Amino acid sequence: MYGTEQNITSLPIWAMLGVITLAIWSMVWKCISLWHAARNNSRLWFIILLIFNTAGILDLIYIFGVAKIKTDKLFK
Repeated sequence: MYGTEQNITSLPIWAMLGVITLAIWSMVWKCISLWHAARNNSRLWFIILLIFNTAGILDLIYIFGVAKIKTDKLFK
């Protein structure tokens, strides 16, 4: 089992870019969903969104499905 450890620098450049892109994507949607959950006084949703990291999927479900926020009001 020795010598099988890998770190981020041993990944191909396309994989590193994919991980970075996914992290940024998730962070943007997490910030937007937490902002709207706080403004809507949705404590349960705020806690759920804060705890679970689903690469933005749960955040998108809250924003567009539960809170029904229109895209023109997304950043307001």
